[in-house]
Amino acid sequence: MKKIFLLGNEASYIYNLRHELIERLLEEGNKVGIVLPYGKEVELLKKEGCAYFATKVDRRGTSVWKDGKLFFTYWNILRREKPDVVLTYTIKPNVYGSLAARIQKIPSIVNITGLGSAVENKGLMQKISLFLYKLALKRAGCVFFQNQANMDLFLRKQICVGKHELLPGSGVNTKRQALQGYPEGTVKFVFVGRLMREKGIEEYLYAAKAIKRKYPDTEFHICGFCEEEYLQRMKGLQEEHTVVYHGMVADMREIYSQMSCIVLPSYHEGMSNVLLEAAATGRPGIASDIPGCREIIAHGKTGFLFEKKNQTKLCEMMEQVIKMSHEERAAMGLAARKKVEQEFDRNIIVEKYLDVIKEL
Repeated sequence: MKKIFLLGNEASYIYNLRHELIERLLEEGNKVGIVLPYGKEVELLKKEGCAYFATKVDRRGTSVWKDGKLFFTYWNILRREKPDVVLTYTIKPNVYGSLAARIQKIPSIVNITGLGSAVENKGLMQKISLFLYKLALKRAGCVFFQNQANMDLFLRKQICVGKHELLPGSGVNTKRQALQGYPEGTVKFVFVGRLMREKGIEEYLYAAKAIKRKYPDTEFHICGFCEEEYLQRMKGLQEEHTVVYHGMVADMREIYSQMSCIVLPSYHEGMSNVLLEAAATGRPGIASDIPGCREIIAHGKTGFLFEKKNQTKLCEMMEQVIKMSHEERAAMGLAARKKVEQEFDRNIIVEKYLDVIKEL
């Protein structure tokens, strides 16, 4: 029996993407602690037997003071509770949680779920971020990457050399995200993600307006948290019937059942969970040709890829989907489901974690 702690920046993330791992750890008699900001999912995990430790994570902030407080929160929790292994997810838990574990000589398993603009764009922030990663991961037991490009960057920068492995993202629960019958009638596209420029919302809105002029019956749906700068635009676009905005959706399965195709014009990804979930339900996808998307979509077979930020190409890919017959779109969705089953089932990730924990 081991005491295993999971560090994350959001309760919903840990519950939705790491629940199967937590279940297995508990089934095998381990003590599991979750260290993250409070969310309603915390109560569900506590009922299953997890111990909860609260933190405050400013996900996008750059305050040295707040980040310092986060580090000392991790340090105090780990010093007091003395877990055998620490699992970290997302940027700030990866850096400050792993650093706190390193100082106390606790083995850590780090999951690089994505790098974000601070690391991917050259400049001072990249240098600072990579320095912090190098400091934090020097004694990590294992560092998991979700796409080859992220792993290659770290290896070029001499970070975590010799203790890295590639995972197929966070995987998808193919039983929960079951195959659903393909809808007939109106072609409906859906964007799923936070409404922010780097997720490609500008490209999606441009395409919605352009396609609507040519194919007025086509529908464009949006699901996700709306950043303040987009609130008024969403209201106006809904009033003119350009888009249908659903807000935050806790369970996307019902939405996917009604959609023809998911669209993700993102600028950078780790490994897109929404593309995996949509594919598991039997929906083709259109996405930027970037790491974290191109591994999921086989161009022309399970969906279409287009050049990042290229609005014209995005419209062309959408038009291809519109021109396809119902049977062709359905077949593409079935191919997407098959690819997920073979390459991205979440059990693959769970087994890999269990193997590494046993080694440590």
